[in-house]
Amino acid sequence: MSFRIALSGKGGSGKTTIAALMIKALTEQSDGAVLAVDADPNATLAMALGIEPRRTISDMRQDMMDRRIEIPAGVPKERVFEYKFHELVDEHPGFDFLSMGRPEGPKCYCYVNHLLRKYLDRLSSDYAYVVIDNEAGMEHLSRRTTDSVDLLILVSQPTLVGLESVRRISALASTLPITVKRQELVLNMAKGGHASSEIVASAREMGYGPFFSVPSDPQVEQAWEKGLSLLELTPASPAYASVSAMIRELLCIGVN
Repeated sequence: MSFRIALSGKGGSGKTTIAALMIKALTEQSDGAVLAVDADPNATLAMALGIEPRRTISDMRQDMMDRRIEIPAGVPKERVFEYKFHELVDEHPGFDFLSMGRPEGPKCYCYVNHLLRKYLDRLSSDYAYVVIDNEAGMEHLSRRTTDSVDLLILVSQPTLVGLESVRRISALASTLPITVKRQELVLNMAKGGHASSEIVASAREMGYGPFFSVPSDPQVEQAWEKGLSLLELTPASPAYASVSAMIRELLCIGVN
């Protein structure tokens, strides 16, 4: 059974950075297999991981709808579909990668979407950890990825506007047909590694206490500026050190 982690937050909050650093921490601290899923239409997780994405689930769905995938005589459609689905998974040292692509359109084929959810769920069971970099809302996740999340990471900058955004995302998640077992708040890009007393008080009023803070980090800023992989951050990176400690605390795993 996989442990599923989904990340969501306002645009610019740095959720993709946190997702990439969590993947780095899991690959370094756990023996379990990791699947990274980019479920954000504005896909940047591959860049953060230093890889080149190939075809997406959305591409395959369109091929099925347009009948561009040949079904040999006598071969069940589902068997061909499952084979094509596994071709979408990119294998990399320490983790596998899968991109969801653009959201479902108005002409989506319900049968294809049903198979997508079925095989993604089956695929996820082969991994100890599944990390899903989601879009700002939760609809993309509930429509196409899974019906259950073990840990929802709400990423916000340490501002009142950011906190209001995660409050709305959290409220939205409670209305969707998806089970979220646990939620945690991460205040990202905190100056000096700590949020102001006003932000701390506001977060506690929202029911988040304690929460996690990840400091602003020149290494992270330089990596994004130059298009470098966040997996190459050194142990001196304060952001990675914070996320690594967070993973150990949340998942109770130790350093190998």
